[in-house]
Amino acid sequence: MGINKVILVGHVGRDPVLKSLPSGKHIATFSLATTDKRSKDESGNPRTEWHNIVAWDKLAEICERYVTKGKQLYIEGSIRTRTYEQDGQKKYFTEIHAQTMEMLGSPQGSESSAPREKYEAVAQSYPDDVDDVPF
Repeated sequence: MGINKVILVGHVGRDPVLKSLPSGKHIATFSLATTDKRSKDESGNPRTEWHNIVAWDKLAEICERYVTKGKQLYIEGSIRTRTYEQDGQKKYFTEIHAQTMEMLGSPQGSESSAPREKYEAVAQSYPDDVDDVPF
């Protein structure tokens, strides 16, 4: 038995990019920064980690509509590592596949602000093989 669960609270680093796959599935990708104020980097600043977030189908559409750079999010998901070859060397790319997302912070007051609620993806909508992802 194994458990692969990630919980992150951080700020969006770039607006989500929504793409449609040949299979008809939608995928949104964006970055999320988490900062640990208790841990310092070599310059004495709080340590920040950047995470590549992937959302599928309905959750991807919600991300594209409501998530913007700087917004604080709560994300639950799992770690996935993809490999590819570049210049004869094997490269690894680690992503967080979001299953649950909650928008945090105060609403901006605009019509486009999503209500503060929890969005959950349907686990069955995640393909086991993401080789057809166009990036």
